[in-house]
Amino acid sequence: MDVITAIKLYVNKMTNESGPGMKIMLMDKETTSIISMAFSQSDMMQKEVYLFERLDTAHSNERLKHLKAIVFIRPTKNNIAHLCNELRSPRYGSYYIYFSNILPRTDVKLLAESDQTESVRELKEIYADYLCVNPNLFSLNIPNCLHGMKWDQDCLSRSVQGVTALLLSLKLKPAIRYRNGSEPAIQLAKQIHEKISKESSLFDFRTQDNGAPPPLLLILDRKDDPVTPLLNQWTYQAMVHELLTINNNRVDLSKVEGAPKDLKEVVLSLEQDEFYSNNIYSNFGEIGQTIKSLMDEFQIRAKSQKKVESIADMRNFVETYPQFKKMSGTITKHVVVIGELSVQVGKKQLLEVSELEQEIACRADHSAQLQRVKKLVADENIAIHDALRLILLYSLRYERHANCDSVGLLNLLKKRGGPVHVVPRMLEYAGQHSRQGDLFNNVKIMDAVKLTRSLIKGLKGVENVFTQHTCWLKEILDDVFKGRTIDPLYPCFGSEPFRRPPQEVIVFIIGGATYEEALSVHSLNVAGYNCILGGTTIHNSDSFIREVLAATEGVPIKHSRSLMKFHNPEGI
Repeated sequence: MDVITAIKLYVNKMTNESGPGMKIMLMDKETTSIISMAFSQSDMMQKEVYLFERLDTAHSNERLKHLKAIVFIRPTKNNIAHLCNELRSPRYGSYYIYFSNILPRTDVKLLAESDQTESVRELKEIYADYLCVNPNLFSLNIPNCLHGMKWDQDCLSRSVQGVTALLLSLKLKPAIRYRNGSEPAIQLAKQIHEKISKESSLFDFRTQDNGAPPPLLLILDRKDDPVTPLLNQWTYQAMVHELLTINNNRVDLSKVEGAPKDLKEVVLSLEQDEFYSNNIYSNFGEIGQTIKSLMDEFQIRAKSQKKVESIADMRNFVETYPQFKKMSGTITKHVVVIGELSVQVGKKQLLEVSELEQEIACRADHSAQLQRVKKLVADENIAIHDALRLILLYSLRYERHANCDSVGLLNLLKKRGGPVHVVPRMLEYAGQHSRQGDLFNNVKIMDAVKLTRSLIKGLKGVENVFTQHTCWLKEILDDVFKGRTIDPLYPCFGSEPFRRPPQEVIVFIIGGATYEEALSVHSLNVAGYNCILGGTTIHNSDSFIREVLAATEGVPIKHSRSLMKFHNPEGI
């Protein structure tokens, strides 16, 4: 079962158990996002949910006793207090209450004491405490989870709750492996293990084949692969997130020149947008050709719609108009999005930037790469953010090279007013001293001399750089599924390792996952494996840099002393 299906089953359970009749759904900020990622408003209306309200915001005291209230909230102290107030003076005829995670018994007692009118018909736990992004990708929407390289305690608690809920929703009791030497990973593994032991009755999933290896929960640390979040992306979903940013399936187009007024914000949902669902892993060149084909089909349909000469034509028009209208909206939306991506690729010279990024990530050629990085960093036509990413990739690869010239590159960036303090902070967060494994030697290079560039033929003017980079996660998962030992780097927590490869793997990345890693997981699943990826958040390069700055705030620079003068951003 995938994560979208799991969330949908819970929502269907809530709406079915409340029976027929008009309903209102009371939610909090987080559960509003959880629902909206899986269902559109029209989907919910088909389930007779016509009104939506935040329990934690001010509302009118109007009594609507003809409505049934479905309450879907997280079991936090604030939410319990708001719900107790609601039940003391109920505005609706009956209440069907569902908590997104395990509810303490003391809170059950508080709610019972508040329900003096006996309005509550159901009170249950459902384990929908995470955002389903793709079928095999989930997020907890927790940016900047570390401070001073240690867990923010609220973020740690939320991560334990989110991962535990995911396991319960998929009915998995896993063995737990964690990134050895990572304090955040050790803490998370320990607390999840304790939660599973404490709630043993909830995790009592009977299986017929007791000899099968248990599922695996693999807890990783973002700092082991700082390269993947820094690279330009060329598949549709990842590219939109990198250049425009996807926030809970929504993309802000308000700053896009020429965008229609009704498309200042668009929804990109796998469940509601067939074109998007079919093309999230298509590369930029393929997307251009696909949208062109869709437009050609639309033009043919549009011509046929104009021919209304008989009663039969009228009936056919009425029956097909909703699909026609939906197709029109889909095309308009994606033409605007793809058009803006194309504008940014040209304006920012991203093909040239990306090719150099790939070379740095995939092979060692210090002298030639340094000269090319210098040239692009000094070029006023290259965006400062892209220049910074090139310096970060160069510094991560060559920090211990005898002729490493990060200082010279940062002086060039400083002349352009760039944020030079990011580089020493990145090296402190994910430099060679901090990483585990051999990050820069895990890529199989097709050509030892230079990278191949692949031109995707199709729509005129679309060109795509073939991405050589393979994320570190794919290498780990290959080892896991093929039964190779990973004990030294990723030991088991609280149990002896099972020597047969697991049939199901849940990966959770502290510090955030990426859409490139989601593509690797998708490819494995297509090949017949069973893997789900999650993270504290889903990163693009900008959010990852903010994550690093938050994690290293107040941390002394010990491992890149030659860059100390760039550490303090004051006056830059």
